[in-house]
Amino acid sequence: MACFLFNPVFPRRPIGALLLLALCLGFPLAAHAGKKKKADPAATLPAGPRKFPFDPGKLVWPSPPNIARVRWLDYFAGEKIDYTQAANARPKASWMDRLAGAQSDTEKVNARTFPFQMIGPYGIAIDSKGLVYVADQRVGAIFIFNPTTHDTQLIRNGFEAHFGWINCLATDDDDRLFVSDGKLHRVLILSPRHEVENQITEGLVDPVGLAIDTENRFLYVVDTQQDQVIVYDADTLKLLRRIGTGGKNHFLTAPGDFGAPQGVALDKDGNVYVADTLNDRVEIFDADGNFISTFGKAGDGPGYFARPKGIAIDGDGHIWVADQMQDRLQVFNREGQLLTYIGQGHGELPGQFKSLIGVAIDRQNRVFTTEQEPGRLQMFRYVTDDEAAAGKTRRDEELEKAADRRQKAAAQSPADKPADASGQKTTNGPAPQQNRP
Repeated sequence: MACFLFNPVFPRRPIGALLLLALCLGFPLAAHAGKKKKADPAATLPAGPRKFPFDPGKLVWPSPPNIARVRWLDYFAGEKIDYTQAANARPKASWMDRLAGAQSDTEKVNARTFPFQMIGPYGIAIDSKGLVYVADQRVGAIFIFNPTTHDTQLIRNGFEAHFGWINCLATDDDDRLFVSDGKLHRVLILSPRHEVENQITEGLVDPVGLAIDTENRFLYVVDTQQDQVIVYDADTLKLLRRIGTGGKNHFLTAPGDFGAPQGVALDKDGNVYVADTLNDRVEIFDADGNFISTFGKAGDGPGYFARPKGIAIDGDGHIWVADQMQDRLQVFNREGQLLTYIGQGHGELPGQFKSLIGVAIDRQNRVFTTEQEPGRLQMFRYVTDDEAAAGKTRRDEELEKAADRRQKAAAQSPADKPADASGQKTTNGPAPQQNRP
C-alpha cells in the first residue's frame, strides 16, 4: 500500500491520460474556431406587415348572394416601420459591454423618433379632413391616421399635451379636439393645431364617451361613475343639464337611467343614443334630454348585448353598437331590429375582433373600430340604402338578362326545331344510322 501511494512511476499514466483527454476536448474547438456560426433561421425570416392567407379585400357582410352592406377595407396598427432597417439592424457592442448590460446605439430608444404602435386603443374621432384620431390609453397618446396614405402623427403625453388616462375623443366643426380624461377628471380641448386651448372640469368624475351636436351647440359627456350624461354648451363650456339619476352606484335599471354607461352618439336630428353598458341596452333621448325609447337585452348571440361600449349612427339612421364581450359589431334600426353584424368569435383576422371597444363613422361612410387586444384600428365601408337599392336593381337586371339568354338557348335546342318535308326534325348532328339485318 505504501509503495502504491508513493511510487513516482504510477502517476505518470493518469497524468498522461488527462493531457490526452484535454487535447481531445480542445481539438474540436480549435478545428471549428475559424468557421462562421450558422445563421439563425429566425433571423432570416422576412420582416414586414402582417400577411393573411386570403384576400381580405373581398370580405363583405352579409355574405353573397345577399346584397353586401359592409365591406372590409384596411387596418392600422401604429406608425410606419422601416422593416428593412429593422431586419438588418445588429447591435454593435463589445462582449464586455454586453456582459455589463450596456445598450448599443441601435438598442437605444429616441422617444421623438421611435415608431410607436397601438397597445390599448379606445375612443375614435374624425375631423373635417378625414383624419382619424384614436386615443390609446396604454401608450398615453393620440394617434392621428390618414386612411389614404397611412401617414401617422402623434399627440403624446409629456410632449404636445399632458394626459392621465384618456378615454374618448370628439371633434367639432372647427376641428377642435375634445379629449375625455378619467384620471384627471376633465375634458381637455385642443385647437386645430393640437395645442391645449381649454378644459372642462365642472361636474365631472369619470368622463368617457363624447359627442358634439354642431347644430344645437351641445357637448355630451358620459360620466361612467356618476351614471349620467352631462350636457355642456360647446362654445361657453357651461354645464346645462344632466340626463339620468346619479349616485345610485350603477344599480338603476328604469328607462331613462343608466348603469355605468360608456358610449354616446347623435343622429342628424340631434337625438341622443347612449350605450347603457351594465344594463346591456341602448337608450334614446331627444335633443332636450327627454327619454324616447330603449332596446336590447343581455344575451350571448346576435341581436343581444354583453357589455356594449361604442356606439355610432350612420347617414341612414342605423345604430352601430360595439360589444366588447361578444366581440361583435351589430347594426340595428331605430326599433332595435338587428339588420346585420360583423364578427364571428374572437380573433385577429380581418373582420374579427378581440376586446372590441370603439366605433365611429365618417362622411364617406367609412366605419372605424378599435380593439384593445391586437391594438389596431379596422376600417370598413358602409353601403348606404340607396347604394344597396341600386345594386339590387343591377343584380335583378343581370338575372333577368341571364334568364332571357337561357330561354333563347333552350329555343334553339333540337327538341324545339321545326320538322323538314319528310316529317323528321332537322338536326345539326350526323344522319342517324340505318338498322342492319
